[in-house]
Amino acid sequence: MCDDGLPFDPWLRAHARASAAIVRVRGRALHVPGTVAEWEQWAGMAFPESGQYVVPGALMPVAVDVDADRGPYVEPDVWMHHRLE
Repeated sequence: MCDDGLPFDPWLRAHARASAAIVRVRGRALHVPGTVAEWEQWAGMAFPESGQYVVPGALMPVAVDVDADRGPYVEPDVWMHHRLE
């Protein structure tokens, strides 16, 4: 969640602004393994040290481990409920 209490992801924020509530977050909806070099190419960014990196258009940060040459990206499966009146 962001400082304003809304989700970080733009699509989830849009749903939350329309009064939807998150009802479940489960497991992995998407898992993209990649080397540091692959992530640098895909994202058009440099990942000079290990840590969490925000990649434009991504729901979650990429967890880069420079020593292991890994940057797994995992998105959760998020369910939201809209009340219809």
